Amino acid sequence: MAFNLHSSGRPGFNASTFSSAPFGIGSSPMTIGGTVNKAFLLLVVLLFAALWPWVQASAGNLHGVTSGILIGLIGGFVLALTVSFKPSSSRYLAIPYAALEGLALGGVSSIIDQRYPGIALQAVSATFAVMGVMLLAYKAGFIHVTNRFRAIVIGATGGIALLYLASFILGFFHVGVPLLSSSSSFGIGFSLLVVAVAALNLALDFDLIAQGVAHGAPEYMEWYGAFSLMVTLVWMYLEILRLLVKLKER
Repeated sequence: MAFNLHSSGRPGFNASTFSSAPFGIGSSPMTIGGTVNKAFLLLVVLLFAALWPWVQASAGNLHGVTSGILIGLIGGFVLALTVSFKPSSSRYLAIPYAALEGLALGGVSSIIDQRYPGIALQAVSATFAVMGVMLLAYKAGFIHVTNRFRAIVIGATGGIALLYLASFILGFFHVGVPLLSSSSSFGIGFSLLVVAVAALNLALDFDLIAQGVAHGAPEYMEWYGAFSLMVTLVWMYLEILRLLVKLKER
């Protein structure tokens, strides 16, 4: 179960992204409602795309499932990098990205769910529960996204990304990193930490969307805000799924 690397850095996604975004002729300003609607659309696309590998898994077509995972991971990574460096492309690439991530998540989830029935639904439920709590905490003012807060979260996220990247490279030499896969107390504690960092990234997403609206960013930035939220949710779902697997193995 690979770490969603393109969720970690999100190059170019900062406050200046919105304030410097160019308006097109007749462009409307970004709104919260428009961003929420687009995020919901991306979620629907992801869920429908995830059905295909589930059907293949039910039919015993393991090759189809693994092919979907490979296509989804590679394609999603390429599109995510493209959107991160060129936000204006989000209006065209956000939906294909959601579809590709659906293939990957559906494939991974179907394989794991066959070993631990019901674990995928538990991970989905936990992901939306965490998002709901973080949204309420942000709206209620319990979480203030200051420059220091942002720097700490981005730094922690980058550190996690480097650790997963190192694990991926070491895997070619058949060297494992026990902390990532171990179901020991340390392994579970690390997964809890990663889930917490992913959750804090949601606060950054909420704040950046709010900044975009406050700065009167162009309407296409709604796609970018929705894309960023989707990237974080995909990462958090995978980490929650990993955590649940560790707990099942104890």
